[in-house]
Amino acid sequence: MKRPLLLILCVATSIGPALGGELYRWVDERGKVHYGDQPPVQKNMKSQQISGKGNVVEVAKETYATTVAREKSPVTLYSNECGPVCDQAKDFLKQRGVPYTLKDPAKTPETALELKKLIGALEVPVLVIGGKPEKGFLASTWAALLDEAGYPKAPLIPPKP
Repeated sequence: MKRPLLLILCVATSIGPALGGELYRWVDERGKVHYGDQPPVQKNMKSQQISGKGNVVEVAKETYATTVAREKSPVTLYSNECGPVCDQAKDFLKQRGVPYTLKDPAKTPETALELKKLIGALEVPVLVIGGKPEKGFLASTWAALLDEAGYPKAPLIPPKP
């Protein structure tokens, strides 16, 4: 019983460095393409080193519920450097893990005009969820609107402090 387990362990540990190391591609004199962890033995062959991620597993950055909510009700935040209120608004969305588009009406006249048409004034912050605007930042109101739109209460990956 111990021998097969030992054999599997030896094979697994010997394969690991090969998967995470360098990878080369070259074509031989017959035109056949080869790949390997070592460059070709013959010096006259041109080889190309392939850069990769090694043995990295890609994972989703957001939950399925977030993806569905984002597609159904995208979030846009109209904000600028207005001080603590705008900072709290951005931080609220970050802590909740809500993907959003940030638009600063102070930077472009088009965005300012867009905001003026949306709420009738140039006030920030303004949260737009699926086309419905909410002026000002109040955490409980924003939380209720995000809940209604289907956004999860917590992100898949907690934000870095």
